[in-house]
Amino acid sequence: MVYFRKVISKVQAYFTTVDNEAFKKNLLNALPFWVGAILTGLVSVLYAKLFAWAEAGTLYLFNLNNWLFFFITPLCFVFAWWLVKTYAPMSRGSGIPQVSASIELANPKNGYKINKLLGLRVILVKIISSLVMVFGGGVIGREGPTIQIGASIFKKINDLLPEWYPKISKQNMIITGAAAGLASAFNTPLGGIVFAIEELTKTHFSLFKSALLTGVIIAGLTALMLLGPYLYLGYPPLKDLDYWLILGVIPVAIVTGVAGGGMGRIILLILKGKKAIARHSHVIIYTIISGILLASIAYFIDFRAVGSGKEFMVEILFAENKEVDWFLPVFRILGQIISFTVGAAGGIFAPSLSAGADLGAVFAGWFDLIGSEANLIILCGMVGFLTGITRSPFTSSILVIEMTTNHTIIFHLMLTALVANLVSNWVSRQSFYDHLKNLYIIELQENEEKIKPVRI
Repeated sequence: MVYFRKVISKVQAYFTTVDNEAFKKNLLNALPFWVGAILTGLVSVLYAKLFAWAEAGTLYLFNLNNWLFFFITPLCFVFAWWLVKTYAPMSRGSGIPQVSASIELANPKNGYKINKLLGLRVILVKIISSLVMVFGGGVIGREGPTIQIGASIFKKINDLLPEWYPKISKQNMIITGAAAGLASAFNTPLGGIVFAIEELTKTHFSLFKSALLTGVIIAGLTALMLLGPYLYLGYPPLKDLDYWLILGVIPVAIVTGVAGGGMGRIILLILKGKKAIARHSHVIIYTIISGILLASIAYFIDFRAVGSGKEFMVEILFAENKEVDWFLPVFRILGQIISFTVGAAGGIFAPSLSAGADLGAVFAGWFDLIGSEANLIILCGMVGFLTGITRSPFTSSILVIEMTTNHTIIFHLMLTALVANLVSNWVSRQSFYDHLKNLYIIELQENEEKIKPVRI
C-alpha cells in the first residue's frame, strides 16, 4: 500500500507539468480502473491455478484411498466454515449477493457495511476457505468468488485514492471490479459486461460504460497473457444441426429452469433454518453431517457428483459416449445444496453449469441423440439451469456462447434461457441472489445495531 501511495504521488508531480486539463482529468479517472483490472487479472489467474491444484489433489487422494474422504470431507467443511465465521463472515457463499449489496449500499454513511462485504481480509478468507472446501470434495466453483475478489480489489483502490485525486464513484468501481472478475474467471469479456448490466447495476449504462469496458478488457487480457488463448469449454463439435432441435430444447429448458430455481429455494430455506439455530455446536454437527453425506455420495454413488464439475463438462462434450445415469444430476444438485449451506466460501456458477450439463446429457440419451446434436442439448441444459438459479438469461446465454465460440447455436441458447427464466418464476418470484442480498443487508444492519454505543 505504501508503494501504491508513492506511485500516486509521482503521478501527481508529473501532472502538475501537464497543461491539458481534459487529458489530465481523463487519464487520472482511468488510472485506478487500469490498475484494478491488472490486479484482478493476476489474482484471478493465481486463484484458478490453486483451485485446479486443489481439485487435482482431491482426485489423487480419492484414487489413493477413497475411505479417507469420510474423514477429510467433514474436517475440511468444518475448517472452511470456522475460517469464514471467525475472520470474515461476509466471505461465505458465492460472493455475488455481497457485491450486489455493496452496490446498493455504496454511500459514505454505509462505509462500515461495505467494509464487511468487500476488503482484503474477505479476499484472503474467500480464497483459503473455498480451496479447503473443494479439496474436501465440496461442490463449489471459483467464478462467483472471483467476482467478489475483483470488486474488493477495485473498492480498495478507491479507498486508497488521496484527497486531491478526482472523485470516482465507488459504485462504478465495484461494478467494474465484479465484471472484470467474471471476465477473467471464464475468459468471457462479453459475459462480464452483460453480467454487470443485467445482474449488478440499476443505473444507466452510459454513466460508466467506458470504465466498465476498459476494466473488462484489461483484466481479460491479463489473464489471457498468463494462461494463453484458452476456452473454458474448448471447441465441442456443433455441426450439421437439424432445425427440429429448436423444439427439443423446450423440455430441457423447462426441467432445468425448474431445477435451478428449486435448488435455490431449498438452499434459502435451509439457510433460514440454520439462522434460527443459536448454538455453534449444532451448526458444527450440521457441518460434519454434511461432510459425511457428500463423502457418501462420492464413495457409494459417483465421484463425478463432487467438485466444481468443470472437468466432467469438458469430458462429456468431447466424449463419443455421452450417456449419463439419470441419478447423477440429482446427486450433483444435492451436493450443491449440501456444500452451499455449510456456510463456507464457494460459488455456484460452475457447479450449476455442470448440473445443467448432466441434465442435458440425460435428455440427449432419452432423445437418442449423439455427437453435435447431443452437445447442443447439453449446452442448452447448462444455460437453462444457470438461468433458473441466477435469473440472468442474457448472461447465461452469452457465457456459454463465449465458452465455445460457436454462434450458430445462439437462438437455441436464448430460447432455452427465455423459457427457463419464465418457468423458474413459478418456483420463486425473486432470484436466488436477490434473496441472499436482502438477507446480507439485514444481517449487516443487525450487527451495526449491536455495536452502536448506548446513549444515556
